[in-house]
Amino acid sequence: MEVQGRIKVIGETQTFGANGFRKREIVVTTEEQYPQHIMIEFVQDKTDLLNSYQVGQQVKININLRGREWVNPQGETKYFNSIQGWRIEALQAETNGNVPPVPPAEAFEPADNLNEGDHDDLPF
Repeated sequence: MEVQGRIKVIGETQTFGANGFRKREIVVTTEEQYPQHIMIEFVQDKTDLLNSYQVGQQVKININLRGREWVNPQGETKYFNSIQGWRIEALQAETNGNVPPVPPAEAFEPADNLNEGDHDDLPF
């Protein structure tokens, strides 16, 4: 799966526990009729993937949906979901698709022989 949008927030790398578990969060705002602010976490060595990105940049992030079960001390089962990124790439700013490309100059005929013979039959 993937998420595309503009980076809104890039968090700092956080370290947890004695084993040094690392996590870094990014928020991407989708560009659709109803924009969504999607928080995606990168963990362990993947946290370094965010170093070369900045707020405002358009990106595509490959994600995995993760779910886990937890039983609290009262015996109730709870479920948690997270979105984990594993790859990120910058998207190039798209140009307006309605503007046709301009052909090269050599595609046009030279206009230097317009007055030779004046063979038009226009009355003026």
